[in-house]
Amino acid sequence: MVKRVILRKRCPYHTKSHKIRQVKTPGGRLLVHYVKKIAKGPHCKETGERLAGIPALRPKEYSRINKKDRTVSRAYGGVLSHKTVKERIIRAFLTEEVKVIKKKMQQQKKAK
Repeated sequence: MVKRVILRKRCPYHTKSHKIRQVKTPGGRLLVHYVKKIAKGPHCKETGERLAGIPALRPKEYSRINKKDRTVSRAYGGVLSHKTVKERIIRAFLTEEVKVIKKKMQQQKKAK
């Protein structure tokens, strides 16, 4: 026979947001604890990897924590991973170097 559970809320359905855990009290009652959804945390917008240094919370809980805990003190902190930012910096530097080299080559051609 199935044990009867005492629900605390009115919703009897087992939906995604309505997960329960059965708990037996010292008094012998079988109660229900409602389990919150597991947070995945923020991910990099380009690579999709998990961002380091930022806690994995549900969206509403981010509004309750400090701004310094929501981000990382870096360019694109809290949006892009450190690897992506590093690649962008290197790519930008190399493209500038290519432009400088092309100008020098044109100047050398004109000098001849």
